[in-house]
Amino acid sequence: MARLSLNKSSLTKQTRQLQGFERFLPALDLKRKQLMAERAKALRVRQETEASIAALHQEVRHHLPMIANREMDLKNLVRLRGVRLGEENLMGTRLPLLLGVDLDRQEVGFMSSPHWIDPLVEALAQMIELRVRLALQERRLALLEEAVRKVTQRVNLFEKVLIPRARDNIKRIRIYLSDAERAAVVRSKIAKGKRQREGLG
Repeated sequence: MARLSLNKSSLTKQTRQLQGFERFLPALDLKRKQLMAERAKALRVRQETEASIAALHQEVRHHLPMIANREMDLKNLVRLRGVRLGEENLMGTRLPLLLGVDLDRQEVGFMSSPHWIDPLVEALAQMIELRVRLALQERRLALLEEAVRKVTQRVNLFEKVLIPRARDNIKRIRIYLSDAERAAVVRSKIAKGKRQREGLG
């Protein structure tokens, strides 16, 4: 760290820095609070998706127990063809946004397949979409947690380091300048007294 100059220009510079830090800190703290609120919201949404997945599992287990039959080939009834993503800029944090899920559904003959295939295909499609949503929500949550961590570090830097250091520097400079001013007054009085004594002597 550069050595602190104990003069009036340094005092002005430190005072300006302190004012800048104090002006910037509330905006940074507000950003942190907004990101924390978004993180809490993302956490709730993820929990809701997890609950939907669990509920769909339970529903399939209850209404379609026949899928346990190993004789039927149920593979590739529904396949994920692609995921369409967008992007959302939330206070400088770029978050993925799900625009759509594209699925391929295998054609099954109405006469040659059991009656429960259609509800199964629908349940599989829902499950794939829910799992895609969950993966995206976990990515969003991770990005929000990283953003909260970074902005919290910056808030702490301002609150615990930069602002206290600037205040301490200002105090030190003021004390030094005050002491220097007093010393100059004392020297002036001594010199004046000495001149007067020499003038009389």
